[in-house]
Amino acid sequence: MGWFWADTAAAPSAGTSAAKCPIDHTPKPSGCPIDHTPKPASGCPIDHTSISKSDASASQCPVDHEVLNPMNNMPHLSSEKAPGQKITLSTERTISSIPRGESEDQGLWEYPSPQQMLNAMLRKGKGDGIPEDAVESMVDVHNFLNEGAWVQILDWESEHTSETKVEPRLKKFTGRPHDLSPRAQMYMWLGKIFPETFNTVPPFDRHDWTVLRSLGREKGWKEVRYVIDYYGAPDDEDTGMPAFMLDTRPALDSFDSAFARMKRWGVPVWKRAMGDFSDRDS
Repeated sequence: MGWFWADTAAAPSAGTSAAKCPIDHTPKPSGCPIDHTPKPASGCPIDHTSISKSDASASQCPVDHEVLNPMNNMPHLSSEKAPGQKITLSTERTISSIPRGESEDQGLWEYPSPQQMLNAMLRKGKGDGIPEDAVESMVDVHNFLNEGAWVQILDWESEHTSETKVEPRLKKFTGRPHDLSPRAQMYMWLGKIFPETFNTVPPFDRHDWTVLRSLGREKGWKEVRYVIDYYGAPDDEDTGMPAFMLDTRPALDSFDSAFARMKRWGVPVWKRAMGDFSDRDS
C-alpha cells in the first residue's frame, strides 16, 4: 500500500471511505504485493558531476545503490511493457486527493499506473502467480485504501484544522511491511490470551506518514508522524467483496500526539460512564 508519485498537479478527487473495497479482484492476494524494503540496485546515489579530474579515473563507483526518492523511498519505475508481458496495461496515473509538500504549487500525490505496479512487482520478485489482468484491480484497491487512510488522518487533524483554517498536507511516507507497530504487537499478544476478543492475525502492511500540520497561515508547519496498520477483514456478507480495516493514529513520539490519543479514547469512555450514549453509533 501507499505508493505515490507527484509529477503532475491536478484537481483533487473525491475522498473515499475505507470501510469496504468496491472492487471484486479475484484471485485476491493474501497480503500487500509490494515489498517496500529498499534493495541495492545498479544505480549510484552520488552525483559525479562535481568529482575532481583526479578522481575521475576510477572505472566505476564503489557504491552500488539505486537512487531512491526520499519522499517515498521508491526508485523510478518504468512505464514500459515488461519482457514477456501478454496484456497491455494502462500507463495512466490517478491523481490522489492528498496535498503534497509544504505549498500548493507542489500539487497532489500521484498513484502508480497499472504498468508501473506490475513492473515494480516483477522487479521485487512479487509478480509470480499474480495474473496480469488483476493488476488494474489491485491498483484500484491500493488507491482506495490510501484515500481512506487520508480521510482518517483528516479526522484526527480536524481540531487543528478548524483553528488554523489550513488543511494538513502529506510531506512523505515510508512503507514498513516487516515492522509490527507496538499496537499491533500488543493486539497479537492479547489475542493469545483472549482469542475471542482480539485478532491474532497481524496487519498485512504498515506505513508511517509524515503529515504537515499548519501552525497558522504564513507561520509554517509542524511535522506529525502517523502510523497506519492495514488489516484484512471478513468479506462483506451481502456482496462477498473483500473488506479491509485501517488502524490510523498519530505515533507516540510527542506529548501532543499522546494526549490526542488519550483524548480520543478517554472522552467517549467518560461520556458513557456519565450515561451519555449519544455517540455509540457514530
